[in-house]
Amino acid sequence: MSDLIPLAQAHCSPRRGHEHRLTEASIRELLPQVPGWDLVEDGHAISKTFRFDDYHRTMAFVNALAFVAHREDHHPDLGVHYDRCVVRFSTHDVGGLSENDFICAARADALVA
Repeated sequence: MSDLIPLAQAHCSPRRGHEHRLTEASIRELLPQVPGWDLVEDGHAISKTFRFDDYHRTMAFVNALAFVAHREDHHPDLGVHYDRCVVRFSTHDVGGLSENDFICAARADALVA
């Protein structure tokens, strides 16, 4: 990942194979760039709960995130509730986390900034 391009402005690229799985050191370097995201599943995924005032705003966020995910071809697992959405990113094709997860996490944050 280039230090010159903020995560929220970077784009995903196809990642297949374990060689694209981030190391623990890389994860520790990227995690502070996406505040509020937590490592889950023994470090194989990141997750964040986004809270909203009502269902309409929750669904607006979900739809905007779906557009970003489609455009980047990197799709999160979502838990959608009345006033919140739990977003979880992991790259199944690498068996853990890739740069794409952090790019999309930053883009999700930008939707509510």
